[in-house]
Order: sequence, then structure tokens, then C-alpha cells
Amino acid sequence: MEQHTPEQRLAQLNFTLPPAPTPVGVYKPCLVVGNHLYLSGHGPLLNDKSLIKGRIGKDMDQEDGKRAARQVGLAMLATIKAQLGSLDRVKRVIKVLGMVNCVQEFEKHPYVINGCSELFAHIWGSDGIGVRSSVGVGSLPDNIPVEIEALFELH
Repeated sequence: MEQHTPEQRLAQLNFTLPPAPTPVGVYKPCLVVGNHLYLSGHGPLLNDKSLIKGRIGKDMDQEDGKRAARQVGLAMLATIKAQLGSLDRVKRVIKVLGMVNCVQEFEKHPYVINGCSELFAHIWGSDGIGVRSSVGVGSLPDNIPVEIEALFELH
């Protein structure tokens, strides 16, 4: 059976990566320590550099939230490519932390964050599935629906 690289899998998905986001505060978008890559929290950055905005359960439903989480994943991939040159340098996903901007009654946080987790699983196969936490929060910067940070192991 033919093996595909993460870069080849991304091309097969036909997604366009947004431009790598630039920090809007005093932090680095990513940091390599030894063979680990730490990604700061990313939001749902679109190709035109605008952000998906809204609160789940008020301005959008869980399907919109899941699509926003996938867009966060694409922004994270853009950062990895900008910083490392290739997704192929990533060996596996270690941990994902997803924060969901939602109304208090909303309970499907893991479903929303699956938008990002499913993307990573497509890119890295079983190595794209790490440990994960999904939490609901009362607000996020600029009223974005989802913010995600992650830790990766590098080759």
C-alpha cells in the first residue's frame, strides 16, 4: 500500500491554508524545544486574514463551530509550514487543547474541536491523534468561536 506524506495528504484534501497568523501580543506563535513544537493558541483565520466570529449557541450552531475549528487547524498548519518549512517534519500530535466560546448551556465541546482533530488525523494518520481537552469558555479574543493550542513531536 502506498504511503503518503503529510504534505501529500494536505494536497489531497484540497484545502487552502490561510496566511500564517502573526502575533497580536507579546508571544511567539510557535516554539521548538528539543524535538517538541509548541503552538500558541490559534483562532479561525480565513484566507483574507479576517477571523470567523461568533458565539456557539447564540450566533452559530455546533456545525458552524466544527467548521471554525477545522479553520483553526488550517491556521495551525500554516504556522507549522511557515516556521518549519514542511508538515513532514512533524512526527505526531501529542496534545490538543480546544477552547469553545459558547453559551453556558452548550455541552458539545468535543464535537466542535473534532473539526481540528479530524483534520490532524487526515494529515498524520493515527499519529495525528493525541491526547486532548475540550472546554467551554465565556468569551475568547475578538469573539472568535474557537481557540486551539497544540504540542507536537518532531522527527
